[in-house]
Amino acid sequence: MAAPSAGRLPPLLLLLFLLALLLVDGAAAASSVTYDNRSLIIDGRRRLLISTSIHYPRSVPAMWPKLVAEAKDGGADCIETYVFWNGHETAPGQYYFEDRFDLVQFARVVKDAGLYLMLRIGPFVAAEWNFGGLPVWLHYIPGTVFRTNNEPFKSHMQSFTTKIVDMMKNEQFFASQGGHIILAQIENEYGGDEQAYGAGGKAYAMWAASMALAQNTGVPWTMCQQSDAPDPVINTCNSFYCDQFEPNSPTKPKIWTENWPGWFQNFGESNPHRPPEDVAFSVARFFGKGGSVQNYYVYHGGTNFGRTTGGPFITTSYDYDAPIDEYGLRRLPKWAHLTELHKSIKLCEHSLLYGNSTLLSLGPQQEADVYTDHSGGCAAFLANIDSENDKVVTFRDIQYDLPAWSVSILPDCKNVVFNTAKVRSQTLMMDMVPETLQASQADPWSIFTETIGIWDKKDFIQNGFVDHINTTKDSTDYLWYTTSFDVNISYPASGNHPVLNIDSKGHGVHAFLNNMLIGLAYGNGSQSSFSVHMPINLKAGKNDIAVLSMTVGLHNAGIYYEWVGAGLTSVNISGIKNETIDLSSNNWAYKIGLEGEHYSLFKPDQANNQKWRPQSEPPKDQPLTWYKVNVEVPQGDDPVGLDMLSMGKGLAWLNGNAIGRYWLRTSSTDDRCNSSCNYRGTFSPDKCRSGCGKPTQRWYHVPRSWFHPSGNTLVVFEEQGGDPTKITFSRRVVTSICSFVSENHPSVDLESWDRSVSDNGRVAAKVQLSCPKGKKISSIKFASFGDPSGTCRSYQQGSCHHPSSLSVVEKACLNINSCTISLSKEGFGEDICPGVTKTLAVEADCS
Repeated sequence: MAAPSAGRLPPLLLLLFLLALLLVDGAAAASSVTYDNRSLIIDGRRRLLISTSIHYPRSVPAMWPKLVAEAKDGGADCIETYVFWNGHETAPGQYYFEDRFDLVQFARVVKDAGLYLMLRIGPFVAAEWNFGGLPVWLHYIPGTVFRTNNEPFKSHMQSFTTKIVDMMKNEQFFASQGGHIILAQIENEYGGDEQAYGAGGKAYAMWAASMALAQNTGVPWTMCQQSDAPDPVINTCNSFYCDQFEPNSPTKPKIWTENWPGWFQNFGESNPHRPPEDVAFSVARFFGKGGSVQNYYVYHGGTNFGRTTGGPFITTSYDYDAPIDEYGLRRLPKWAHLTELHKSIKLCEHSLLYGNSTLLSLGPQQEADVYTDHSGGCAAFLANIDSENDKVVTFRDIQYDLPAWSVSILPDCKNVVFNTAKVRSQTLMMDMVPETLQASQADPWSIFTETIGIWDKKDFIQNGFVDHINTTKDSTDYLWYTTSFDVNISYPASGNHPVLNIDSKGHGVHAFLNNMLIGLAYGNGSQSSFSVHMPINLKAGKNDIAVLSMTVGLHNAGIYYEWVGAGLTSVNISGIKNETIDLSSNNWAYKIGLEGEHYSLFKPDQANNQKWRPQSEPPKDQPLTWYKVNVEVPQGDDPVGLDMLSMGKGLAWLNGNAIGRYWLRTSSTDDRCNSSCNYRGTFSPDKCRSGCGKPTQRWYHVPRSWFHPSGNTLVVFEEQGGDPTKITFSRRVVTSICSFVSENHPSVDLESWDRSVSDNGRVAAKVQLSCPKGKKISSIKFASFGDPSGTCRSYQQGSCHHPSSLSVVEKACLNINSCTISLSKEGFGEDICPGVTKTLAVEADCS
């Protein structure tokens, strides 16, 4: 019998009919995510995926849409993020998902952009994040040991994992529900630590995988750096290079969860940089060797706002030399060079995922990975892994120039559309342009000075030392240790000074004797513990010692890292009549935190707290001082940084928002810095560094969304002493642009490339210059067509130089926003240096 039409159904049946249609539509919207040995398979189709890490709490919600859009414009198919447990579960069962920690909103931004999401729940994340992302309170649950077969730990880990999965399910974010989450991760880089935990380590890893699978997300789970990940969990690679990585089963795809395009910074050290040529080389090698999912850790690093940084001693900036910088701006040429790489790889996608692969030797350190598919498609990756010598290789009877340490991509096995060592993009040079702080004349500075030592009732007295972290439980960076002792006469009466000797597990101390600051000392990123020896003067009778112990972020990784302590381990005074006064077993009185923290002086509702004392001119070089001042919004819409060069070390807030720890700690003048950086050869964080002899971090990102139209309050707590009147805001601005392009650079238009066309409209290479929107090229600082050398802002003419170089570039570029100069005969006329491969180097100002 024919089914009745919907219009003739009884009301109840009509309702059921409509519900059924909705269910059918919902099921149709769901995506199937599986995998085979070649790749992830989404809705029955193998996919080659470019993924980019953007950590939601390391930026602010106002930045998220633009960051995601920049990643998409850069060729990303997917956004990846960790989930930060200690940012979300602030106490057992008490959750926070607001502002920077609004995970659902961040996931929605990604979905609205049309991108996939990879959710690395962990919930241990490492990530240079405080305590590796695990809550400090968890360490103090009786019987808890992190990351092993320990029931209290597993119980809390499972509860949080389930919480996150359920939140995503409620929003229908998993692909199996019609959403965009295609992969989830459990645990993080555990394989290297597993053996140290004995049988408990193996059991824990297997439990974690089983627990994750039982969440029934409908998408695959991964475990990075976990060679024993059980089926069907996919083990993945984290490294600077993963082309030689192989999954632990022939049924699993080759996935790279962390390709590090730079590295993090430690206070007191120079700054590492990874050249874009090497990042591109690593990616091209990975896909050429059968990889199918590659994620940049990180694509945007952002900022460790507040006290979220780990390490210890990791900087507040988590810029990471990433393709999008800390402030949300494209880092060129890295962003653009990788964008061209992604387009080139995508041209090869079908052959890479469906073709048969062949490895051909082209020389001692040269090879070709060739993929041919049944439709006649062919793609080749020609590699020269010689780190010193350029080579000419022959492939399919055609000769190809291969610079040292480079890969050429041929989507049709004939035409080179991209070479990893040949950067076509311009370089953007960013400067921090200072603005006055613009303190209101009607509302002068206010200050509050901390009491040295016990500022209220003692928290407790104990014979000997307590561990700093066990005492504060990371509620603050600060813990006061105070004691007193007597001497018969004053010292030095004559001769040498007595010496105060302090040993500490870390991370820093300010030592006071009789209310006078006598010295500071800190560990460093390589060694948290330290010893310090301070000459002192003693008075006859009672002498008071107060030591302010400080942490600079908690350990974020390592075997049993949660047990690593901090604070004093020994205090004595030597040099008194050839004797030593050991104070370690004295009665010590303790006070947790600072008085200003106790009164929350950094919060807007405490602006009129009577602790604040107005000052027409704030004191300078005074330790343990809080400063408050009203400031105006910096002009324009450029990103803003707080220039703290005139200060020492402390914390800063704008309108109650925690900017983070600042510290003007300088690196040594010989801290591995290079006058130039050679991209060739295996990269390590020690290879290309800059900033020796300068503060590791001078500027501190202040998001524009934190400013009010007027009435903004800046609060600074200074530990050491500085000059707050010289604090300024600075705008991050592109001031100059550079380009360095040679005749032999690939000049194919990747947007319109067509494998059916034999030459694809190949044209002469060209230099393209573009200032930011609203600015024009105001002057040409350097131009040379010939064989120039150097880097941006330090180019030099070579022995071959076309005399019209400057005039050609000025004619094409001056007083306009962007321009193109062809490296052709039409552009420069007669070849004045036959046999020389010509390069055009240009430096221009934007204003």
